[in-house]
Amino acid sequence: MRSNDYLFIKYDLRRVIEAHEKAMNDEIDDINGNKLLNTDVEKLVNYFKEKYLLLAPQLHEDKITVGQEESQIDVSGDPNRLIWDKSKPFYITGTKVDFYIPYEGDKDLFNCKPSTYTLNPPRGVVTETDLILTFQTTKHKSEEIKSSFEGRLNSIKSYLTNIKNGVAEFNSQIEDKIRARINSRREKVKNDQGLAASFGFPIRKRENAPQTYVVPEVKRKIVPRMPEPTMSPSKPEPTVEIAEYEHILQIISNMVTVMERSPKAFVNMEEEDLRTHFLVQLNGQYEGQATGETFNAGGKTDILIRVDNKNIFIAECKFWRGEEYFKKAVDQLLGYTSWRDTKTSILIFNRNKNTSGVLSQIPAIIEAHPNFVRKVDYNSETGFRFAMHHKNDRERELIVTVLVFDIPTD
Repeated sequence: MRSNDYLFIKYDLRRVIEAHEKAMNDEIDDINGNKLLNTDVEKLVNYFKEKYLLLAPQLHEDKITVGQEESQIDVSGDPNRLIWDKSKPFYITGTKVDFYIPYEGDKDLFNCKPSTYTLNPPRGVVTETDLILTFQTTKHKSEEIKSSFEGRLNSIKSYLTNIKNGVAEFNSQIEDKIRARINSRREKVKNDQGLAASFGFPIRKRENAPQTYVVPEVKRKIVPRMPEPTMSPSKPEPTVEIAEYEHILQIISNMVTVMERSPKAFVNMEEEDLRTHFLVQLNGQYEGQATGETFNAGGKTDILIRVDNKNIFIAECKFWRGEEYFKKAVDQLLGYTSWRDTKTSILIFNRNKNTSGVLSQIPAIIEAHPNFVRKVDYNSETGFRFAMHHKNDRERELIVTVLVFDIPTD
């Protein structure tokens, strides 16, 4: 592991909580005055509470998986080996073992140092879904590795208990603090408006309400939506930021990595079975808002994510069975999208040997489609992105990302 793989040392937890609370207060203070006065206080309180509540990471030890591969190990520091020049690395072939521990909670809290800590913090790598603990060995003594793993895991669990205790006080007070901040700001806005009205001139209105609601960045769950004023003439439609779109696609790609590591578990699966595995991962992030075989527009789409009863992502899952079958998949996806749907994907599972050949065909097929608008830059070895127009509106564009996955055949 690298020196920067140490956990629980990068930031001071107390200062992180202070900065988190400041960000919450700043957002409350930035709410437009008229909107603040015309929005239900309790709805605002619930919004800020859900958004700013700190979620201490919780490990799912019942879902731990293990991976291993050969690795070059530096043994120059081993006193039991006869190495003439210990001033430089001396590598031999060994084994690297990775333990993958799924978790829920705020990823950044793995980098925070609680009030109680040790001078020898544990090491690990944290992804959006897993805590990864790595061990290297030149022997095949599983008990030694298991003992080292359990020791490090217990150390991490102790730190997480301290993290949980550290955020508990903030979480227990957050609702009262939010309500007090909102009420204080409402009083100020009322007094400001009273001051302006006392001059005897008409008060000038500002037209700065947002036209489109953008779903904010997701960490471990959908961030709540700011409630609308009760006197708002219309409710903004949700869209999805491109960063959020990429996050969804990354979750799908991460699942394929799991398939590649455990090919025998997936070799006999059909489209529906593979889709189910993607839905499990997506619902881990989107709290049950990802569904399969869901009616939308012209039929049932394979993967659908909805926020506030509005679609933010649609995908079709298909095995590669040639050009004509892929054309039908494109038509199928377009048939399932309504005028409001803008972020879509086609997931291609290739069980043929020539994945490069499949990749070479896709751009030409899409560009020949009557709904094709343009090719969009997309940095992926096995993916492409295109802008296409909706089937009934040439002025309304949607994004289609095609991802090709090489699925195990044996």
